[in-house]
Amino acid sequence: MTFLKPLALAALIGLPGAALAEQLTFAWSPNPQTPQVDIAIKNGYFEEAGLDINFVAFRTGREGFEAMLGGQVDITFMAEFPAAVGALTGQEFGVVADLARFTGSRVIVNTSGGAVDSPADLAGKKIGTTLGTNVNFYLDKILTEAGIEAELVSAAPPDLVPAVARGDVDAIVPFPSFYSAARTTLGEDYGELRVPGYQVHYILSASPTMITERSEVLEAFMGALAKADADVKADPEAAIAAVSASMSGAMSPEDIAAQWEDVDIGLSLDTGLAELLVAEADWILAQGVVRGEAVSLEDMLDNFAPAALAAAMPDAVMLP
Repeated sequence: MTFLKPLALAALIGLPGAALAEQLTFAWSPNPQTPQVDIAIKNGYFEEAGLDINFVAFRTGREGFEAMLGGQVDITFMAEFPAAVGALTGQEFGVVADLARFTGSRVIVNTSGGAVDSPADLAGKKIGTTLGTNVNFYLDKILTEAGIEAELVSAAPPDLVPAVARGDVDAIVPFPSFYSAARTTLGEDYGELRVPGYQVHYILSASPTMITERSEVLEAFMGALAKADADVKADPEAAIAAVSASMSGAMSPEDIAAQWEDVDIGLSLDTGLAELLVAEADWILAQGVVRGEAVSLEDMLDNFAPAALAAAMPDAVMLP
């Protein structure tokens, strides 16, 4: 018996190319910072690119990253911090794109215990955060640059807002997804201190297999996101509506628009991200979270895989 190859069979029976879509697993869940994914889904760009994507959700970007390192996921979305840990521990992965940068990092204060108008006012305060994460890195940067000390209290991300509301801590540095809850919970006692100098980067990381053997599939994936990126720039209101819909109304279009005032959306891949990862890796070593040797900028750039993004959006890649 003679068996036809898939492409020959498709031609014989007249199936469209989409019937032979390339499958990949993408660790992502609806969120306000990655509208390119929402638009690509809504407008069918992944299907047009010949992709059949299995979306899987994890509680944190770190867990999605670990799943990718373990071979369960092909591409993962996350904040940049796990990539610094991965580079320190010699993991094999590639940073393939930077989707957006959050520029509104802040310290949230319960003003019933006194206002905080500058970093110096944090001296001696009890500050809740999640140790060993990018928000801990940000808080430590604030304290170090101000030359002050505070009492750090570690808590899981969902426990920080209740802790500051009860007065267990004076202030918190949570993940941005908890800012809205903090404002609502604290009400008139809500205060915030914005200290520049750190941006959260929302990135995509891919497995070695995607970067090498399946590079054409990765290029198709990035091509779909590039089309969506252009749509977001051309019609932000439609993008906001798509994000709100994908989040099942968990955030209203008005809330998303307000958050986007602190978000720089647009595909890119540049040396600034690599420099941040080097600084985070140095901090991780200093904290004793991971044992290892410092990672140079050159070594960190070895963990970048820009080819797929460069094929879709050449001007988005600014690397040596």
